[in-house]
Amino acid sequence: MRIVVHAFDGVTMFHLATPLMVFGEVGRLGLADGWDPVVWTEDGRGVRTAEGLWVDDVAGPEIVEEADLVVLPSWPSDLPPTDAALTDRIRAARARGSRVAGLCLGAFPVVDSGILDGRDVVTHWGAVEQLAHRRPDVTVTPAALYRDHGDVLTSAGTASAIDACLSIVRSQLGSAAAATVARHLVVAPHRDGDQAQYVDRPVPEAGGVGDLGPTIDWAQAHLDARLSVDDLANHAGMSRRNFTRQFAEVTGSTPARWILTRRLDEARRLLETTTWSISHIAGACGFSSVVTFRQNFAAAFSTTPTSYRRRFAPGDLNRSAQRERKFSFTPEGVPQSRTMRRGPEF
Repeated sequence: MRIVVHAFDGVTMFHLATPLMVFGEVGRLGLADGWDPVVWTEDGRGVRTAEGLWVDDVAGPEIVEEADLVVLPSWPSDLPPTDAALTDRIRAARARGSRVAGLCLGAFPVVDSGILDGRDVVTHWGAVEQLAHRRPDVTVTPAALYRDHGDVLTSAGTASAIDACLSIVRSQLGSAAAATVARHLVVAPHRDGDQAQYVDRPVPEAGGVGDLGPTIDWAQAHLDARLSVDDLANHAGMSRRNFTRQFAEVTGSTPARWILTRRLDEARRLLETTTWSISHIAGACGFSSVVTFRQNFAAAFSTTPTSYRRRFAPGDLNRSAQRERKFSFTPEGVPQSRTMRRGPEF
């Protein structure tokens, strides 16, 4: 992954540092080679950040021609029109098959290039109306954390850029690698792109009636169970209506969607790190059937569980998983030969 990050005079250190930190951590942790991002500017000269620091170890625009991923981490807060040379570079990068990411206000130059016409985009909630007015050919999603079309990604403001960069790590290297990076950065390993970028009550009062932390922890520890909204509400000691309202305030998601996302996250982890059969993983993650599991997995990740395992599981686990296919599993997780099965398959 040859990654290039655009900088300009007045860029904030946080926005510039986010992709450098997330993608650079991949290499520092030994998760993959060649993930060392390079900062570039339009004239190849250094820039002064909004905080007054000088960044002068930069490349020129020619580096974009070699990139697999072009990151626009921000844009001036007065939202000037994008220079034609930059929009041309963005379009040319996309035409070559490079991936493009516009983080926070960096969505503006990406949208100005036209490569997102006819698709939905995300930016900081405070600039939603300006972006919608600027490019009527795109659909601006006002609340989501990020939107990834595979070839082009846009994200909401500030910390949402971390979620977006982690999603790129996840799509290239798997959920285990993304979780490792997140753990070292001490951030959440996965916030779904459709989660709201702003919530009414981001931190519940500790020990209060609205404290959903214990219920969230309990749910994540029991993903193999049914976990209806009523089950969660009962655990929290709330009515269904009050629980649903407070859950949305705290997480920015509905209980059902949140549970489904956690089940799929766990399924990906198990596909990457175990040799369990697909049916065993489906049951362990709380899906009612293998068919339901496969349908939800394909809808979320545009691939099958088996294909995902081939891509992200280490070679030795992949080979072992192939051998395990001739076994089914008891409810206790014990493999047994299909020809000698005495009980229902898990």
